[in-house]
Amino acid sequence: MKKLFFFIFISFFFVKLYAQTGTYLYDFRFYKQIDSNLYSPKSRVHTSIKPFQLDDSILLAAFDSIVDPSIDISRDRSWLMRKLLYEHLIEIREKDFNVNIDFLPDFQIGRDFLQNKTTWLNTRGFQIQGNIGKKFSFYTSAYENQGVFPGYLTQFINENQIIPGIVNDKTASNQPPADKKDWAWASAILNYTPNKYFSFTLGQDKNFIGDGYRSMLLSDVSANYPFFKIVTTLGNVKYVNIWAQFNEIPVPRPEFDINFKRKWGAFHYLDWNVNNRLSVGFFESIIWADNDPIYGTKRGFDVSYLNPLIFYRTIEGSNGSPDNALIGFNGKYKLAGNFTFYGQFILDEFTAGEFFSNKGYWGNKYGLQTGFRVTDAFKIRNLGFLAEFNTAKPYTYSSAYSISNYGNYRQSLAHPFGANFRELLSVWNYSFKRWGFYLQGNYANYGLDPSELNNYGKDIFKSYDTREAGYGNSTGQGLKTNFFYLDSRFSLLLNPKSNLRLELGGVYRKETNSLTSDRTTWVTFGLRSSFRNIYQDF
Repeated sequence: MKKLFFFIFISFFFVKLYAQTGTYLYDFRFYKQIDSNLYSPKSRVHTSIKPFQLDDSILLAAFDSIVDPSIDISRDRSWLMRKLLYEHLIEIREKDFNVNIDFLPDFQIGRDFLQNKTTWLNTRGFQIQGNIGKKFSFYTSAYENQGVFPGYLTQFINENQIIPGIVNDKTASNQPPADKKDWAWASAILNYTPNKYFSFTLGQDKNFIGDGYRSMLLSDVSANYPFFKIVTTLGNVKYVNIWAQFNEIPVPRPEFDINFKRKWGAFHYLDWNVNNRLSVGFFESIIWADNDPIYGTKRGFDVSYLNPLIFYRTIEGSNGSPDNALIGFNGKYKLAGNFTFYGQFILDEFTAGEFFSNKGYWGNKYGLQTGFRVTDAFKIRNLGFLAEFNTAKPYTYSSAYSISNYGNYRQSLAHPFGANFRELLSVWNYSFKRWGFYLQGNYANYGLDPSELNNYGKDIFKSYDTREAGYGNSTGQGLKTNFFYLDSRFSLLLNPKSNLRLELGGVYRKETNSLTSDRTTWVTFGLRSSFRNIYQDF
């Protein structure tokens, strides 16, 4: 049984119209629906820090935008209709505390046509959220799951022995790979906000830093992890400190989870809203192994990284440079009322002389993101659009020791492609009352390793000491591969409190190189609920 951590999260929600309390961890598609509130030039929301810490006026406006406010939600309706379409399954309202409880089903049936394979998902989950007074809030959710995935996801699970973005595959260690997968996972939050300056969070979940669909700094791609977070707010500045523990899964995986390798991470992020239009942020992180990778001695949590103000790189240097340090920048500018530019830069290692020599030195490792997003595009209310470019040089995010890479549960803590790639993507979304439409397209090229003996820089879980060459490196080197992904979804929102919806979806995926050509055409239909952000576009 996995450890279940409870954490302190950043906001309590005021009770009004929707009687919203506790904390929701929204997925990207939900965030897109409320972009017009979050990215308005009239607001100074720190949109690059997710989950959000919002004031009540912005939050309520965001909720009002999900369902047409003209819809009658009066208590005159029958109990069954209210619970199905408008309310939490159980709502407890008292003077000093509020609690909401929901059942979260995710039942899907689908067809992978090219593999001639029927897919399905049977998820039963629940969430409990609430607040005690005005300073303490909590959230927890848990899911029991069985399912059959399309061919490319089944291959990923069998190779990495994890359900992408969720947890390890329970069937992987004690029997041959099979199409049917079985897994369980949970999230939890405990939050204490004593005043307007500080918020303390203890949890088992994910964090995301950035304004785009992807993040090159810290994303929610990998599985949940335990963390402690402090958010400090001083005027228009938010300063985030996160200390976390991650898992490195050996492949093939040992029989018992206790044999997973542990590692630790510490993160700083300072976000400054210069004015209503411009925001700039500075990011720093450090990853280190729980056991010394050379001598195997127990190191555990390094208290030298506990200081919330110090630069990690200086501490890492004084420790003998055994750890994996990154620095990065995030920026956002609202050009017009509904148009926002954003970008990120991540720097892993840098040697100035080699960089300007243009010889493809392996040690100049960095990543870049540029993008823009539009709300109410073409003056059509609730039509949103996003376009984004992401790239990372070979060997970025990797380390001399595989245990110290920038990853968790066999997936990157940043971009799901790892490194050595270029990607263009676009996302469109539109909602009308309870109807929703979502369209996403990705195009990427990257360099794979022709065999396990090669290391051209995409796989961040390989030591960079096994690199192919010190010079002559370029993005996309190795087995040159083209990737295309198209995802469309139509949905009817049944209940906004639990995001319960009927959803029809279609995915087309193609990955080609000189050795293979893998295609997927996948259609699904289901009754879905939850706010989980599960990625399948890799």
